[in-house]
Amino acid sequence: MTFHGWCCRIFGIRVVVRGTMETSRPTLFVANHCSYSDIMVLGSVITGSFVAKAEVASWPFFGLLAKLQNTVFIERTGIRAREQRDGMVQRLAAGDNLILFPEGTSDDGNRVLPFKSALFSVAQHPLANGKTVKIQPISIAYTQLDGIPTGRALKPYFAWYGDMELPSHIWELAGLGLITVELIFHPPVTMSEFGSRKALSAHCHETVSAGVAAANAGWPGVPTEGLSSHVVLDTGGGDAT
Repeated sequence: MTFHGWCCRIFGIRVVVRGTMETSRPTLFVANHCSYSDIMVLGSVITGSFVAKAEVASWPFFGLLAKLQNTVFIERTGIRAREQRDGMVQRLAAGDNLILFPEGTSDDGNRVLPFKSALFSVAQHPLANGKTVKIQPISIAYTQLDGIPTGRALKPYFAWYGDMELPSHIWELAGLGLITVELIFHPPVTMSEFGSRKALSAHCHETVSAGVAAANAGWPGVPTEGLSSHVVLDTGGGDAT
C-alpha cells in the first residue's frame, strides 16, 4: 500500500473514497478497469492481490511488480483455466483478499464493458475453513483534472486501452496535473443472495456501471445517503466535498 501510495503521489493522483470498504476476509473486490493506474489507486487503499491475465507476468518491469504483490495470473480459456480458478479459491480460503477486473480488459472510462462471469465461480465454492466469500463491487472514475470536471474528450488521457503505446501514455499521465480519482465502494454481497455466478456478475455490472455513470455526471440527482466521502490520499487537492 505504501508503494502504491507513493506512485499515486508521483503521478499527482488524489484518491477520494465514497462508501465503506469491506474489512472482513476473504473479500473479492470487483471493479471496472480504465488503466494501469487503477492498480496504483486500488493498491493504495486495499490490502490484497490482483487477478491478472497470464501474459502480464512476462511484461517488462510491470510483470516483476505484479509478482512481488503475489498477483494471481490466470488464463481465461484453455485446459489450465479450472486449475487456476482452484488456485484463487485456495488464496481466498487462506484469508487473502483478491481484486478482479471482470471486463477482462481496460476501456475509456466512459462506460463499463460487459463482465465475464467465469471467475465469479470462485465465490460458489465453500471454503474449507467455513468462511463465506464477500463480493464488493467498486466503481472507479477519473472525475477531475486540476479541480475541473473531466468530460469525454479528456478520458483518453487517463485511460489506457486499445492500441495506445504504454511508454508515451505514462509520460503524458505524469505531466497532466492533479488527477482526482473516485472509488465508490458499494454494499458487499454473497453468492447465496443470487444463486448463480451469472446473476452475481449481472448485479455487480449493474452496480458498478451506475456508480461510474453517477460519478462521471457529477452525481446530479443521485441520492448519497449513507455514502460517506473522504480523501484517503491527498497530493495537494484539499478536502473532499
